[in-house]
Amino acid sequence: MTKSAFFPVRGLALAAAVMLVAACSGRELAPTITEEQPTPDYLIGAGDNLSVFVWRNPELGISLPVRPDGKISSPLIEDLQAANKTPTQLARDIEEELKKFIQDPIVTVIVTGFVGPFDQQVRVVGEAAQPSAIPYRDDMTVLDVMIAVGGLTQFAAGNRTVVVRRIEGENKSFRVRLDDLLKDGDVSANVEMLPGDVIIVPQSFF
Repeated sequence: MTKSAFFPVRGLALAAAVMLVAACSGRELAPTITEEQPTPDYLIGAGDNLSVFVWRNPELGISLPVRPDGKISSPLIEDLQAANKTPTQLARDIEEELKKFIQDPIVTVIVTGFVGPFDQQVRVVGEAAQPSAIPYRDDMTVLDVMIAVGGLTQFAAGNRTVVVRRIEGENKSFRVRLDDLLKDGDVSANVEMLPGDVIIVPQSFF
């Protein structure tokens, strides 16, 4: 298949996906940044780097990654689940394990490299310069996401972009005006991201 034939096919497939989501849940403009929303606690994910400190027992301290299975292994502890826990929750779990060996352990867990759980990442598909999954961070907006993925391709229909968001167990879709934001500097088109959002950028037919 030639490159010129590839883009229409991909565009049609992506447009069909957007239309399917819209048909199931309805589309409306995504809410702009007007109100502060509660910041979700950071959850550890596979690929995160952790530093574990044990007070008065420096030999038990360690820096380590979270394995692809979401678990960690540290001195005196094997295969402890870390993914989908807050650093504080993981610290308490490590303390419980260490109580088998030392008296009254006090543990601190610090996340030094952030990836986050798979379902908490913000994903960008379609006509982005570099479609990818991005770790969510506090106060992240769609502009931050676009900067991270290098903006849009020349084939993108930015103002037909859709954000798919999980709300109360259902997928809801919202329209985002990326062309107005990125090309015209209309900051009213900037919207706040939430963990797990999926941004679908369709292809222009013209």
